[in-house]
Amino acid sequence: MIFWLSNPKIIGAMILALFFMPLNWGIECYKWKLITHQIEPISYKTSIKSVLTGICLGNIAPGRSMEFIAKIFFFKSENRPSITILHFINGMFQMLITISIGTCAIIYKFNHQIQSSLIFYVIILGGVILAFVFCFAIFNISYIQLRLKFIKWFKWNESTKALFFSKKLILQLFSLSICRNVVFTFQFYLIYTVLSGSSFILQTITSIAGYFMLTSIIPMISVIEPAIRAAIALFVFDNYHDGSLSIVLSSTFLWLINVILPSLMGYIIILKEKIDFKSKHVI
Repeated sequence: MIFWLSNPKIIGAMILALFFMPLNWGIECYKWKLITHQIEPISYKTSIKSVLTGICLGNIAPGRSMEFIAKIFFFKSENRPSITILHFINGMFQMLITISIGTCAIIYKFNHQIQSSLIFYVIILGGVILAFVFCFAIFNISYIQLRLKFIKWFKWNESTKALFFSKKLILQLFSLSICRNVVFTFQFYLIYTVLSGSSFILQTITSIAGYFMLTSIIPMISVIEPAIRAAIALFVFDNYHDGSLSIVLSSTFLWLINVILPSLMGYIIILKEKIDFKSKHVI
């Protein structure tokens, strides 16, 4: 451990991975600005505030279920029901890319080793089902919006705008989701390879893809999230490498820079803006 912390190469790699954090979330902020434009145009600065406060509040509840409460705060009250729907659909674009890549990676990585394992087939089947559900939701958003009107908060009125994704917007959102996937995959690859000294490029990348797939579909609880992520990383990496400490440290450091650091930034925004979610009756 002391050797790692005193190794200039390792320190440099971690700093580089840290510098990629703004790019990671910057892409997500731009996606958020694009997808919400049809309901309420916002500036990129406002989009950043919305996303970062969402990350912060999302750490309170399991599965980041409270994230949308902070994100919709920055929009007009009459637009918040539609923005809420867009929040979940926006996440589906990223999830669809992550799950599609992860499913292919797991098939490649594990198929020849554990063909008879039930968990292998469960993961693949789950990935396929989720991908289908996300595709249906993305390409039928107006139908979903209509079906949700039985809920009082989502009930349509004269000012409600019908949600619609143009082919151009869908292509943009998918392209940006792929770019973001490349960014956080590179971050993990960079950190892991310098810590472990691994030269198995393809095996490492497929392990990382499988890791991000599983961390995306398994609900996280903030208190034990590092442990859950470490356990998942050990599962997907264990078949090719014997560097458990490198794997755990890589997943933990990535969590710190991509989740905790943005959460702290979001908390600063909440304090600076003096945001009180309870008094504003966001929902």
